[in-house]
Amino acid sequence: MRKPRDFDAELKSLEHKARDLRNRKVQQLGELVISTGADALSAHELAGALIMLAETKDAGKREAWAKRGAAYFHGRSRRTASTPGRDSGGASAQQSGAQQSSGGAGAA
Repeated sequence: MRKPRDFDAELKSLEHKARDLRNRKVQQLGELVISTGADALSAHELAGALIMLAETKDAGKREAWAKRGAAYFHGRSRRTASTPGRDSGGASAQQSGAQQSSGGAGAA
């Protein structure tokens, strides 16, 4: 004879897992904002920039942003694995490049 399923317990477990996933996503997005230096922007500036990015349909721009993001993560993982003084020139070049592009995006 089969044991009856406890649908309420299963639903509660799924809700708990979904809440944990949402919390993890929010935390990771916050860490991303901080690691890119975007936390220096006001909430209004950051929200406006993100809305503009989300509304952009130009595939070329989106692909360029994706490549730049991939390069950022690739460089970041390399910096964490290497010795501290070795990649400092590349890190400052990335930061200055990010500031230039954010200024250009705001002007557009």
